[in-house]
Amino acid sequence: MSRRRGLSGEDHDLWQRVARSVAPLHQSRKHPLPEPAPKVKPAPGPNGLPRPPATAFVPQPFVIGQTPAKGGISAGMPLSPAQHLATQALRMDQKTHRRMTQGKLRPEARLDLHGMTLAQAHPELIDFILRARASGLRLVLVITGKGRGDHGPLPTRPGALRHQVPVWLHHAPLSGAVQQVTAAHFRHGGEGAYYVYLRR
Repeated sequence: MSRRRGLSGEDHDLWQRVARSVAPLHQSRKHPLPEPAPKVKPAPGPNGLPRPPATAFVPQPFVIGQTPAKGGISAGMPLSPAQHLATQALRMDQKTHRRMTQGKLRPEARLDLHGMTLAQAHPELIDFILRARASGLRLVLVITGKGRGDHGPLPTRPGALRHQVPVWLHHAPLSGAVQQVTAAHFRHGGEGAYYVYLRR
């Protein structure tokens, strides 16, 4: 059985940095940190030259309530409408939501807003959602198209509907009728369409 070796000087330095970035839960229980180990000279590399010092990864402190970056997306990059919707709280049955996002539920009605301006699409969306709910439908599909880019002012830029439709669905007069909004499965249009799950 091999003996456990202690921390190297480099590991000990890294641990010290991580320990200093943490705030104690109980201020009354302060424990002094152990003295740092003496610096160890790095072993020479295969060509006889000294190895460059390893860059230590120091994790950033996590703030409660902060949404971690998903899918390797940098915190500074804006989220797409689909990514933003994925961070929303689940307000429906989890099993039904999973089946819906996997494309296993068939929408009972659909509205295609392709090619409309924001001024044309907004009243169409309101009328469609309120009529669908009054008819007792639960899952409808709203097609916006993906757009060709995100350049130009919001009312006229390609892809404006893809960004604006989720906003309209979460505000009056539609917020009372809508329970959950998610990007559609690729078989129903992917990020160019939204599933809208309606309240009873």
